[in-house]
Amino acid sequence: MTPIAFDNSYIRLPERFYSREEPTPVASPALIRVNPELAQQLGIDLDWLASDEAVQVFAGNRILPESQPIATVYAGHQFGGWNPQLGDGRAILLGEVVDVSGRRYDIQLKGSGPTPWSRGGDGRSPLGPVLREYIVSEAMAALGIPTTRSLAAVTSGEPVYRNDVLPGAILTRVARSHIRVGHFQYFLGKNDMEGMRLLADHLIERDFPAARQADNPYAALLELAVSRQASLIAHWQLVGFIHGVMNTDNMLICGETIDYGPCAFMDGYDPDACFSSIDHGKRYAYRNQPVIAQWNLSWFAQCLLPLFCEDQTSEQQQKQAVETAQAILDNFNQQYEDAYQTGMHRKLGLGAVSEASVQLVESLLAAMATHQLDYTLTFRHLADLADPHHSGAAQVSFQLPEAFDPLVRQWCELLSEDDRSDQSRQQEMYAVNPTFIPRNHLVDQAIRAAEQEGDLVPFQRLVDRLAQPFEYSSDDEDLARPPQLHEVVKHTFCGT
Repeated sequence: MTPIAFDNSYIRLPERFYSREEPTPVASPALIRVNPELAQQLGIDLDWLASDEAVQVFAGNRILPESQPIATVYAGHQFGGWNPQLGDGRAILLGEVVDVSGRRYDIQLKGSGPTPWSRGGDGRSPLGPVLREYIVSEAMAALGIPTTRSLAAVTSGEPVYRNDVLPGAILTRVARSHIRVGHFQYFLGKNDMEGMRLLADHLIERDFPAARQADNPYAALLELAVSRQASLIAHWQLVGFIHGVMNTDNMLICGETIDYGPCAFMDGYDPDACFSSIDHGKRYAYRNQPVIAQWNLSWFAQCLLPLFCEDQTSEQQQKQAVETAQAILDNFNQQYEDAYQTGMHRKLGLGAVSEASVQLVESLLAAMATHQLDYTLTFRHLADLADPHHSGAAQVSFQLPEAFDPLVRQWCELLSEDDRSDQSRQQEMYAVNPTFIPRNHLVDQAIRAAEQEGDLVPFQRLVDRLAQPFEYSSDDEDLARPPQLHEVVKHTFCGT
């Protein structure tokens, strides 16, 4: 019995969708970490997961019998500029598995060597980006945010040449689907309507089966994708996450977060926060993420538009298709706002959304920006205050400035209108306001220790702690506090 029961579907699409590629073997791989909880969900044998053979598979040195590795081709808008051909330049899809709940997942190696889409690159990854993606993707999962996951990470035993000579590594990434807006844009750019229809049908069958029952399955696909993205971006905003590179080729149609290159979590609240070293115009700043998501979706809509019409020569059908697509896209704003306000009210322990409660949210955020208050700890501190009889017990040290007193009083007045007990409200707030997030300086420290000293202890400790982000422990207070001035990380970098 094979240790990973692959059941591949993408490879059954025509060969213009991908290239059959095998990972390039590496010299002497060594295990960094595996994810037994995720492996168990995927039905992967846990004894095998701890074996030397698993390390060889995760390094790309051995191909399991049913694997059928491929690299897929796609296009995309990168910082607004069109690139007609991108593709998996340093990633190879080993295959797909069906988990214990019957859901299909991709298993992909990232940093496993060149492919036809590498554009002259070596297809490798330095150790730092692999550790960053493992830390942040697993932290996002623990926070309840849809995301790709990290199944394993290994060192390659080989150097990677960037500005410096760095140790190499390979990540095993898991996703509900790696199909991006850019996959559809590739076929749009080729004017390949047959390819577009095949890809849409495949996606509906795999990830959006509810769309099959609709009068117009492709309009239903767009509608479901818009809904998932609105929810995802609201999740990002609610935890202060900044993706950093929201290109169309980095938006998965399935609604999961992907590509943790120049990503960051805010410390002090700043709507204009942007950490990516390559985002010179702040296109993907925190406040812009909802707008960019809708912009990316507009390209997905443009790709699907020809499929809305049974008769491409009918002007009436074409007009109706445009109106349908526009109406679906226009719904994004309301869906996002509903999800964001619902989430923000949960963070503040508030009940029904009202004009007064929305105004309080706006005033609180404005004051947080003025005073540069730590985004995460401000909300956690308010959770401490939600129960006067259990205020701040064993919680991380944090105080609000006196200027917040009027806002706190308004907040308490709104809380008094809710019939929940203080204790239950506080517990509900603790359940959505983390104490521990992958702060930039902590991720940076973990990467530097691994790269410069071969010390993986800070990485392992951080991953373990972030698996329980809502549960405070005084033993880990150093992982909860904001950075000191000399620790602040102002720029994050893409891993290519």
